[in-house]
Amino acid sequence: MAGPRPHAAQGFTAVVVMDDAGADSIAVLARQNDAVEGLSLQIRKPRRRGRRRRWRRSGVRADTYAALDLGTNNCRLLVAEPTYRGFRVVDAFSRIVRLGEGMARANQLGEPAIARAIEALKICRAKIDANGVARARLIATEACRAAVNGPQFIERVERETGLALEVVDRQTEAYLAVTGCANLADPDADAVIVFDIGGGSTEIIWLEGAAASGRLETSERVRAWESMPTGVVTLAELHGGADVTRESFEAMVSHVARLVAGFAERAGIAASKRGFHLLGTSGTVTTIAGVHLALPRYDRRRVDGLWMADSEVSDVIDHLLDTGYDQRMANPCIGRERADLVLAGCAILEAIRRAFPSERLRIADRGLREGILMTLMREDGVWRGGWG
Repeated sequence: MAGPRPHAAQGFTAVVVMDDAGADSIAVLARQNDAVEGLSLQIRKPRRRGRRRRWRRSGVRADTYAALDLGTNNCRLLVAEPTYRGFRVVDAFSRIVRLGEGMARANQLGEPAIARAIEALKICRAKIDANGVARARLIATEACRAAVNGPQFIERVERETGLALEVVDRQTEAYLAVTGCANLADPDADAVIVFDIGGGSTEIIWLEGAAASGRLETSERVRAWESMPTGVVTLAELHGGADVTRESFEAMVSHVARLVAGFAERAGIAASKRGFHLLGTSGTVTTIAGVHLALPRYDRRRVDGLWMADSEVSDVIDHLLDTGYDQRMANPCIGRERADLVLAGCAILEAIRRAFPSERLRIADRGLREGILMTLMREDGVWRGGWG
């Protein structure tokens, strides 16, 4: 099975707004020449335009889009409609499926994990149909890239759910993630390190140049990027995630530090730039934010865009290291499904913090799916010459 072609990303500026009903919307200040080139898939019959595959379904609303991200740990879906300046989320789904469970020991997807993923994907398919989605991009990432039976899994998903998943390469994953969250970077910062801690891989990107100048698009600000072949699931399986001591935590940090060392050599100067900060998009950083805020239940509106001081991040990690598995499981911002993964995520974050010391970290509860939606709508020209 041939691998996907790399795609070149073009940037655009985005801001978050709230609609009259109070629902979250992502507003994009789009320019005519902005796009992210890539394969955009839909549910059934592909229609070719140049190198791109597109879905168009008859009898559906032309302005409804979907983005699906099947990762090593999560299966997540967003359904959205364009608004005057961006898009409004009309439906969403997220479930931890641990598709990459056991891949640290055997390089293949296990049957229980496959069954969990297909069950979640059937729900996604039902939501896509119920919302009359006209166009979608449905991607799979590290677990499907790395597993020897990944191609067979993709075929089975299409056979059992009707969803044609696209296995994207690491560069595409990195660019989509930064596209979806770069608007949260301080516009006056001359350098930002953006990272996405996943279940099986971690993407890290160096953005250079202040966005406030208006002269540079997001893609033009990408100075360097790296995809490290480790994430919360694989790291927890290698070192243990339920009973973590400070010694085993340091072993995880050292493991990741070796992987990030090459990128740190190339991008280490970023930390000396004016206004430098870290920007994280992942379940790890949103969990840390929720614990820091002592939320009785996770609240995206309080977490997304939150600034945390370096000392506050350290305090949360120290607190989690002092708690047992049962205590983490009882925390409403962690829960049973993340209790054995959160400290592996903290170890990845700690390695990044040590490589790129920063006084502040911004938390993003957005990323790859939002990047997909903005890409699809930009490609369709929904904001070109006005909308409506």
